Amino acid sequence: MAPADAPPPETPPVTVREVVDPDEVDGLVAPFARLTPQLSRSAPAPDAGVLGEIVASPASHLLVAEAGGEVLGSLTLVVFRIPTGLRAWIEDVVVDDVARGRGVGEALNRFALDLAASLGCRTVDLTSRPSREAANRLYRRLGFAPRETNVYRHES
Repeated sequence: MAPADAPPPETPPVTVREVVDPDEVDGLVAPFARLTPQLSRSAPAPDAGVLGEIVASPASHLLVAEAGGEVLGSLTLVVFRIPTGLRAWIEDVVVDDVARGRGVGEALNRFALDLAASLGCRTVDLTSRPSREAANRLYRRLGFAPRETNVYRHES
């Protein structure tokens, strides 16, 4: 048993990177199978084909947060041009339950914001349910502001 004043065990630092190599997607299937149910109860986990399409798309930037060789979270940044300028949208932010409170969500979002800025995006938008209180506090701390708008969805 460790003494009460012993420092906590070292946790590996969290790093974020963009997945750009299609050859990596096979190794991401298992992490996404673990993460996707934490993001959505109804969406199936993406297979290698779907992950490959995301990585190959010039509009999509698949980000992963890792520590000690393990994927702890993910975020997809979608960049698109419209008549009023280049815009970005953050989608499917998920942090593994076991990694919550370690700054994974913040690291993913900061990386996404830096990437969007480097690409020349005028704005970055996202949505977050009001019940996700910790996530909403993070988004405000990062400079996101609620907009006076309604979000509508049409399911086909």
